[in-house]
Amino acid sequence: MAKPAVLSPDTPADTVRAARWQDYFQLLKPRVMSLVVFTAATGLVAARTHIHPLLGAVAVLCIAVGAGASGALNMWYDADIDAKMRRTRGRPVPAGLVEGSEAATLGVVLSLLSVLLMGMAINWLAAGLLAFTIVFYAVVYTMWLKRWTAQNIVIGGLAGALPPAIGWAAAAGDAPLNAWLMVLIIFLWTPPHFWALSLYISTDYAKAGVPMLPVVKGAKETRKQILLYSLVFIPVCLAPAFTGLGGPLYLAVSALGGIVFLTLAWRVFRSDAGDAADPRAADRALYEVANAPAPEPAEPGKRPPPVGGAKDARNLFAFSILYLFALFAALLAEAMIGVRALELPL
Repeated sequence: MAKPAVLSPDTPADTVRAARWQDYFQLLKPRVMSLVVFTAATGLVAARTHIHPLLGAVAVLCIAVGAGASGALNMWYDADIDAKMRRTRGRPVPAGLVEGSEAATLGVVLSLLSVLLMGMAINWLAAGLLAFTIVFYAVVYTMWLKRWTAQNIVIGGLAGALPPAIGWAAAAGDAPLNAWLMVLIIFLWTPPHFWALSLYISTDYAKAGVPMLPVVKGAKETRKQILLYSLVFIPVCLAPAFTGLGGPLYLAVSALGGIVFLTLAWRVFRSDAGDAADPRAADRALYEVANAPAPEPAEPGKRPPPVGGAKDARNLFAFSILYLFALFAALLAEAMIGVRALELPL
C-alpha cells in the first residue's frame, strides 16, 4: 500500500515545484550507490577468474540498479522520519518533489529489473544474493530494524556488506570464504562508522523517533561500543593478507590505516563526543550552561577529564570512509595488475 508524501515542516506546500529527473535520481541515493558499485566491482575482480568485460559491466550495473532500488524504497517508507531530520528533510519525498507512490513504484520496478537481468545474463546465484540484499535493506532494515532496535545498523549493515559477494558470485559462480571475508569487513565497519555520525546528530534521531544507540543507551555507551567494534574490526581487516586474497600492498594499507583507525576510535572513547547532543541531557544543558561554574583545575597527579567532543567523532566518521575505500582499492589494484596474494605457510 503506497504511503503519501510527507512534507517537511520547513517546506511550504505552495512553494513545491514540479519534479525533475534529478529528483528521481536522488531517490536512488547515488552516493551510497557509488560505494556499493566500488565494493561490488572489487569483489568481481578479486575473484581472479575470467569474465567477459561486457558481462562484468552488466553485473555491476545490475548491482548498482538494485542498490538504487533499495534506496528508493527506503525513501518511500522513511518519508515520515526524513521530514523530521535536518539531514534528510531535503530529500525528494519529504520535500514534496516526488510522491511517495512514485518512489515506491520506481523501487519495485528497478528491483525486479535488476534481479531478472542479473539472473538471465549472469547467473542465478548472483541474482539470488542481489534479491536477498534488496529485501533485507528495504523490508527487514527499513520497515523493522530501523524503527524498533538500537542494533538497527548492526544487523541491517549486512545489506550494505553483501555487494562484494554478489560481485564475486557474478564472476565465478560461487562465493567462497574470501568473498565472505570482504562482506565481514564491511559488516564490522558499519557500526563504528554510523555510530560516530550518530554521536553528533543524535538529537535529530531522537526527534524522529529512531532508536539509534546514542538515543537509547546514551553517548558514553556508544563511545564504548565504537571502541569495542573497532578492536574486532581491525584484525579482521588484516586477515585477507593471509588468506590468499590480499598482497603486500593490502597488508601495508590495512596495518597502517588500522593504527590510525584505532587511534581515532580511542580518542572518541576518551572524549565527550555526543554528550552535548545527548537528547536526554540537551534540555537540561540549555538552562544550566549559562550559570554553570568554571571547571575546577585537575588535582595534582590526577588525569584531566577527557575532551574532544564532536570533532573526534567527525574525524573517525570521515577517516572510516577513507579507510574502507583504501582497503578495497588495494585489493582491486593487486587483482588488476596480478600481484600475487600472500598466504600463510602450511
